[in-house]
Amino acid sequence: MKPLVAAGTAVACALVAIGAVTAVVRLAERERSDPARCGPGFSPSEGRCCPQGQKSARGRCTGRAISCPAGFHATASRRGCAADERRLKYVGGTLSIAADDWQTEGVVQPRTALIAPFALDANEVTVERWEHCVRAGACRAVGDAEPGLPVTSVDPKEAERFCRLDNGRLPSGDEWLFAAMGVEGRRFPWGATGLVCRRVAFGLVEGPCASGGGVELAGTRPDGATPDGAFDLVGNVAEWTTERDGTHVARGGSYKSMAAVDLKSWSAEAAPKAARHIGFRCAYDLTAVSSTSP
Repeated sequence: MKPLVAAGTAVACALVAIGAVTAVVRLAERERSDPARCGPGFSPSEGRCCPQGQKSARGRCTGRAISCPAGFHATASRRGCAADERRLKYVGGTLSIAADDWQTEGVVQPRTALIAPFALDANEVTVERWEHCVRAGACRAVGDAEPGLPVTSVDPKEAERFCRLDNGRLPSGDEWLFAAMGVEGRRFPWGATGLVCRRVAFGLVEGPCASGGGVELAGTRPDGATPDGAFDLVGNVAEWTTERDGTHVARGGSYKSMAAVDLKSWSAEAAPKAARHIGFRCAYDLTAVSSTSP
């Protein structure tokens, strides 16, 4: 009987090994094939991800949304959906930036920095939020864009002023990096690998994710969120940050980006002025935080 037992054990082990290999292959195929570009509750329409009931026309989601996905609300104008405003709290810690990626050579300077507790918007500041400031007479109008889109074409001074009016400020470069990389030093906000269209709003102008697309509603790629729940830290629109020397850079790449090097957690561009592909989110000072949570 012993040979039979040994043979049975060997077969069982072989089946387990085959199952493990199959799971890995399926995961790899999912990463490559990217079957779902848009998050739950959104449907692909031309180069956009629109709420159910809406269609893209000339790059704009039009019509009446049947419903808004979880984490979104119907806008006051009923012109679609916008991400709920949420702030994430970070207890702070040590930010460690290492040159462990060949694409960091000559671009990223290895260093560490101690980050104090702070809070950060879970989503990019939307046109809806900006319009509240416009109606209060504190911000200039930026055109008739969909309320749920990130506000763009504002320079760092305008973005800083908006945040100050909401008792916040632009995040420092190190705070932004800490949110994107975590204490683990993540290569992408969600982890080490997996730059695919369902995680990031990128390559929407000339591929690889779509053609003729543009800025998406903030928060349409939940698969690319950080473990803490920050959306769109890479892709969609690049984001203004204030650097140690007082200058500003735009971090995280955008819908125009086509290469991974422009979408790593540490990616940044020294943008000289406001641009259609640059937006922002606000940070907030905290004196004491008990945990990192939405």
